[in-house]
Amino acid sequence: MSAHSRNPGQALILALAAGLAAVALTAGAQSTAPRPPTAAPAPRPVSTARIVPLERVIAVVNDEALTQYDLDEQKRVVTQQMKAQNVPAPPADVLDKQLLERLIIDRALMQHAKETGVRIDDVQVERTIARIAQDNKLSADQFRVAVEREGITYAKYREDMRNEITVQRLRDREVDSKIAVSDAEVDNFLATVAAQTGGETEYRLSHVLVLVPEQASADQIDAKRRRAEEALKQIRGGADFSQVAAGFSDAPDALKGGDLGWRAPARLPTVFSEPVRGMKPGEVSGVLRSSTGFHVVKLQEVRSRNQPTVVEQTQARHILIKVNEITSESEGKSKIDRIKDRLDTGARFEDQARLNSEDASASKGGDLGWISPGDTVPDFEQAMNKLKIGEISPAVRSPFGWHLIVVSERRTQDITAERQREQARQALRQRKSEEAFQEWVRQLRDRAYVEVKVDER
Repeated sequence: MSAHSRNPGQALILALAAGLAAVALTAGAQSTAPRPPTAAPAPRPVSTARIVPLERVIAVVNDEALTQYDLDEQKRVVTQQMKAQNVPAPPADVLDKQLLERLIIDRALMQHAKETGVRIDDVQVERTIARIAQDNKLSADQFRVAVEREGITYAKYREDMRNEITVQRLRDREVDSKIAVSDAEVDNFLATVAAQTGGETEYRLSHVLVLVPEQASADQIDAKRRRAEEALKQIRGGADFSQVAAGFSDAPDALKGGDLGWRAPARLPTVFSEPVRGMKPGEVSGVLRSSTGFHVVKLQEVRSRNQPTVVEQTQARHILIKVNEITSESEGKSKIDRIKDRLDTGARFEDQARLNSEDASASKGGDLGWISPGDTVPDFEQAMNKLKIGEISPAVRSPFGWHLIVVSERRTQDITAERQREQARQALRQRKSEEAFQEWVRQLRDRAYVEVKVDER
């Protein structure tokens, strides 16, 4: 993925609590040998050691255990988050079931990452956290205090962030890198939007998803359908949608009330597209069937975004050295520094890009074309905007790796039509990505050996 791609949004996977609880040994164990009959009874020693029970295993995922501590810690964090977001919590047993399934999926994802060589080093984790702190206008110390104020230790927050980056790396490699959107698909989308709405309309949605296993029997499918119908019955009976989603939905956003945010039509899952267009704000769909399961959708709001857009564009080239499981942070930085030295001593930028850049722009001498605000990730855009025409940047770090950037030209441009095509392309990619990633995760879950210790629960 090049710097010309948008940074994928928010991670959608719940973090795991790390490790098994320690087992303390009791002190002062007494001998069981019989005493002489004439001996007076010895006083029983009083142990002052704190007894810590063996942590109960509640599930096994492949060769790893999930414990009651893992579940309780996750429940504590999620309950706080739901309270802060004013999402009513489902009954305790329902919440436990939801969280256990998410912990199982997270553990399977982390195992797959380890088996396939995905490694996220400490430098990348700290860099990501620093960027989040900066986005929130907080210093490193202020951000640490803010995290711990939420009841999460900083060490656990770092580990959660490492897992989130790991999942995104998996998604990029296993799903996003294989998705393509053709010009014909973009043309068809724009024509459909124009015909149906006279402009670009966006929808804010919430949903409930009841997943169906890949090789489910007819009885299993019927049971899942009845579960979705029960969710719909409660919603139409006046129950709060977000609470029903938290209790019934198998989607990663369930504990956020099933909120999907604002979506252009092309970013809607295919099964939603037609029903949503015929709904009014506040309405709830019937039970919808897709390849992944059964859905119930609520249309919260509708808005139109059909206004001219005039922006300052930048024409730029770049050289990208990726940082990943193959190239470490220090190796990537050393390589980009050597390229910068060659450029400073007269090497042509285009030639160095063709030889060294690790993205699709290499064949074009690093040419990224005309870039509008928001087209690139913030780190890249901020560095690019500071450059004068013809000036070569120092090494710039983005989520993709290390860059060198040179600006060729700038202009003011009405990009309404161009923006619409690019937004359509991104929306189509996002929709395909979400559907494909959900299917990939389901297949990974189905392949995993999972044993839930029901008797011990």
